[in-house]
Amino acid sequence: MKNVVILGASGNIAKHVIDILLKKDKINLTLFLRNKERLGNKGVLTCRIIEGSVLDFNQLKEAVNEQDIVYANLAGDIEAMAKNIAKAMGETGVKKLIFISSIGIYDVPLRSALKSYRKAADVIEASDLEYTILRPTWFTNVEEVDYEITKKGEAEKGSVISQRSVAAFIVKIIESPGNYIRENLGINKLNS
Repeated sequence: MKNVVILGASGNIAKHVIDILLKKDKINLTLFLRNKERLGNKGVLTCRIIEGSVLDFNQLKEAVNEQDIVYANLAGDIEAMAKNIAKAMGETGVKKLIFISSIGIYDVPLRSALKSYRKAADVIEASDLEYTILRPTWFTNVEEVDYEITKKGEAEKGSVISQRSVAAFIVKIIESPGNYIRENLGINKLNS
């Protein structure tokens, strides 16, 4: 049985991940979010639901404790959140982190809207976590799974990706957490 906590569980990609994982055996889901009323998924009553903020270290540490995988799908003060996540995981001994960042965090000059995402990626890469950072291109609501990945240092490709594609890749990592360890990956629709 794998214990998986989703931080920011009401996010659009997280909702797709939840829908997929609810159909899987041997996954115990903990959903961590500020307002449980924003959960629109059917079947979440079988999940452990915690209302809280990633910026509240004690709430976060409680949610992360005894998990096998942390999947962070967040918005806001991303750098501060990344610091709290790395600290909470360090104190609880949880190693595997899947963290959603953004395309363009290594562009020069760096757009001001992406500075917090870049700093968050730097925090995570400086930790000893078994992280997978994902840098998706712009999201679409297209009902498809079609993606390719690029490694950090390679030119980012594509201009769009469906939310379902990102969710499918996240589930792939959850199912095989030994893959993509300490990798920072761009993800986009093939030939977009």
